[in-house]
Amino acid sequence: MTIDLRDVELVGSRLRLRDLRAGDVGVYQRIFTDPHLTRYMGTDSMGVQAAAASFDAALCARGEISRRKYTLAITAPGEDTMVGTISLLVEDFGSNAMLGGLVVVPEGALRAGGIEAGRLMAAFAFGPLGIHRVWAGHRHDHPVMDTVMAGVGLTPEARLRQLYRTQGRWRDVCTYAALRPEWAATATAAERRILALRPTAAREPAAARG
Repeated sequence: MTIDLRDVELVGSRLRLRDLRAGDVGVYQRIFTDPHLTRYMGTDSMGVQAAAASFDAALCARGEISRRKYTLAITAPGEDTMVGTISLLVEDFGSNAMLGGLVVVPEGALRAGGIEAGRLMAAFAFGPLGIHRVWAGHRHDHPVMDTVMAGVGLTPEARLRQLYRTQGRWRDVCTYAALRPEWAATATAAERRILALRPTAAREPAAARG
């Protein structure tokens, strides 16, 4: 089975991840302009125009020849309405990719879907993208993200002191990571199907970069 890296769709048991579309701009702006929804992220909330520009950049990334940033919409299975977002950044060094940008709107039925969204994205990184190590981080005082990281299958690694500044204060970040052989051994049936996918077009092997 194959997957088009310009039109990604990943289906789990409770939710689906898909590439952003032009009609998602309203939900995207709502998420990234809301100080409450972005309060634990690595940047402060954006203005409307900045959020629109960020959305446009995410759409443009879909057409890049060697795509490195995947910003996907979270939806319910069989539905197309965006209720959240998650991203994956393929790094230049080694064979690493960073999970980030996980936000689910609180009033939606998928508000507790962060673990499944993270696992689907990890399977995508380890499978079609050929990544060896996936990592993520969260602000040290996030009340539940350590549980989410464990559910995604990431192991605690370090605490980075005062890594970024938001809301007028420097923030520590706790980091976590998973390695492909270890993570694949815990994959569900849906995740194994994603791990087995191969890109429709040739892609530079992740291990050869950096």
